[in-house]
Amino acid sequence: MKGQNSRSGGGVRPSFEGGQLPLVTALPKMRGFTNNFRKRFSTVNIRQFSRFPENSEVTPQVMNDAGVIRGLKFPVKVLGDGELTVPLIVEAHRFSGEARRKIEAAGGTAQEIG
Repeated sequence: MKGQNSRSGGGVRPSFEGGQLPLVTALPKMRGFTNNFRKRFSTVNIRQFSRFPENSEVTPQVMNDAGVIRGLKFPVKVLGDGELTVPLIVEAHRFSGEARRKIEAAGGTAQEIG
């Protein structure tokens, strides 16, 4: 049999599709990567704590019931955006430095859980 495949060293490269634009070329390039082991958090700013009464205990369950976070699937991290005027006992998995400072400046406590 004659032809390209019968020749020594003949044949087409693995991605050759008969002249059609190869799939590898047609797809957009995916840049970077996604870290599958990244730890995700539900974030809450302290401005959202204004709805809680003075000296109340704010846990992830209380935040979920009040609609501050969407669910309890991820650990909760409190961020320092906004102002806090009443003292609260806040329990969360993580606190930013600014959030911890503002909670304690208002007379409350920031307790890390888990």
